[in-house]
Amino acid sequence: MRAPTDVLDIFLQTGDFYFGGGRTRIRTLLGSCVAMTLWHPKLQIGGMCHYMLPHRTGRAPHASIDARYADEALELFLREVRQSATHPAEYQVKLFGGGRMFRPALRHMAGCLNVPERNVETGRQLAAGAGFNVIAEDLGGDGHRNVMLDLWSGEVWVKRVSEIVAGKRQT
Repeated sequence: MRAPTDVLDIFLQTGDFYFGGGRTRIRTLLGSCVAMTLWHPKLQIGGMCHYMLPHRTGRAPHASIDARYADEALELFLREVRQSATHPAEYQVKLFGGGRMFRPALRHMAGCLNVPERNVETGRQLAAGAGFNVIAEDLGGDGHRNVMLDLWSGEVWVKRVSEIVAGKRQT
């Protein structure tokens, strides 16, 4: 499908969330973070989140929702789904990211190196638990990804830079 001439181009930083429709293109750059894309084929609405961690510990009861966390980003998606009078099963969901960003020699460091794997598993579990239909994923591996979603067509493009050698990335 040809891109419209007057595209609204939105770039998501870590912790950003966008849901809408029309002539909108959403982009992000992922390392160990994960992006979840949603698209409703009949209404041509959807969105993307870019989460950094599976969940937040010690969230205060009245704290605002923070899309840096997978479970809270999913809450934002579910709000939008309800407001649009649709259901999770009507959406096509795709998951991207969770790349390992450190050289193998540094992967023994405690804590931070399980983040990509935890992000991937959490995204899969949350999507399934909410009733979303995950139709595609590009998860794990080494390096980072550029992801782009066109809301007028539901098409998603991914460009991977996948090999990490001695601190330098090879494409």
